[in-house]
Amino acid sequence: MPIEQRGVDTIPDEERTSGPRDLVSILLGSNLCLGVIIFGWLPPSFGLGWWASVSSVVVGTLVGTALTAPLALVSLRTATNLSTSSGAQFGVRGRLVGSVVGLLLALGYTALTVWIGGDVMVGVLHRLFGMSASGTAYTLVYGLLAAATVAGAVYGYRVLLAMSRALAIVMTALLVLGVIAYAPHFTTAALPEAGGYLLGGFWPTWLLATVAAGLSGPIAFITLLGDYTRYISPARHTSRRVLHATWLGLILGLLVPQLFGTFTAYAAGAALDYAGPLVDASPGWYLVPLLLSASAGSAGNAGLMLYSMGLDLDAILPRASRARATVTVAVVATACVFIGHFAWNAQSAMTSFVLLLTAIGTPWAVITLIGFVRSGGHYDSDALQVFNRRARGGIYWYRAGWNVAATVSWALGAAVGLLAVSLPSYEGPLLSLTGGVDCSFLLSGLVGGAVYLLWTARAANGGAAADEESTAALVSSEA
Repeated sequence: MPIEQRGVDTIPDEERTSGPRDLVSILLGSNLCLGVIIFGWLPPSFGLGWWASVSSVVVGTLVGTALTAPLALVSLRTATNLSTSSGAQFGVRGRLVGSVVGLLLALGYTALTVWIGGDVMVGVLHRLFGMSASGTAYTLVYGLLAAATVAGAVYGYRVLLAMSRALAIVMTALLVLGVIAYAPHFTTAALPEAGGYLLGGFWPTWLLATVAAGLSGPIAFITLLGDYTRYISPARHTSRRVLHATWLGLILGLLVPQLFGTFTAYAAGAALDYAGPLVDASPGWYLVPLLLSASAGSAGNAGLMLYSMGLDLDAILPRASRARATVTVAVVATACVFIGHFAWNAQSAMTSFVLLLTAIGTPWAVITLIGFVRSGGHYDSDALQVFNRRARGGIYWYRAGWNVAATVSWALGAAVGLLAVSLPSYEGPLLSLTGGVDCSFLLSGLVGGAVYLLWTARAANGGAAADEESTAALVSSEA
């Protein structure tokens, strides 16, 4: 299969041969991995019992999916990735906001997937063959996983789609075997080693788990969904079918592995760490399936994340080829894996990462969705590519390529989110207004969206030519 040559340029309709089933395959197959499974471990590690943990994961995932899934329709209409598509709201240069947010999201999740997958692989190899869990062993395993990840990401969408189709079947079977393997030791009681509720009370801790374990999953896809739907033609598949496929893929692809992670956390007594207890509690007959899950599943998930990182870097540096950009970000992601393994506590690192990126990414997603609704889904695909051609002008040029209203609204929303976040090592000053409960994602989205709506409504009343409504009208007249 040839290496994909497309970067963030517009995909011609004759190449848009994927369909809603392919979208479900990608969202399901790529997420049945330890990098997603481990998020189900967070609620038990916070001190929650079984039913509280399950409800936090389910509620967070459903709420996050409701917000995130409609973004899939943007690239269905623009035939390019979501970061580039956001130029309709942020300006052809302002869309770099989305590229940076997407790059950070994909970078963190790629590193996390290789990190946890590599740790489980080393633990399994130690039990099977007595391999020492030394720095050399971790270096070798991380390097092998990174190499496999790069191979799939460089070859591009078609190879990753084929991998996801296979993984959807293989990983489902491995998870079913895993339920059988860990069932004898399962308990529904809160793990005493967790030390009680992390935030001192049930509801603050439950809300933290809802955001960190449930909501963070769909939010991770706010810039990724377009990487897949840009290959689906709106002439052959309706928006309704694509939206339903996105809902199904996200809900199944996130809830199944995360709830498996919650189940195994209780079965293995994994309160302070996940990888070690998971391997130690595994019966001997499940070690080989666990090794396959840690290797193949991690490579598939990290490959898709790395593919998105390559596209985002390609969007930031248009002169760089997608393949070269992919290799570059792979080196950075691998470095993050080593830093995470040797310098960070897994629970603190994961919680801090997802809460910070959720606070920053949510207002971008809200503003992009507002623009989609206002424009009626009509975009000028050629005008979106002005920055990539190193040109100027077009209806999305705004002021020197930036829409000040959208960019400032996002910045204000992100700032409020960061001031309202509750991390293991930091508490924002706005927490006092929410009773100590982390509502950072909610506040960041509300502030970013409200400021953008008010700003652009005032500009429309004043007759500003560069406002979103005039943009939508121009595009609609051309459609």
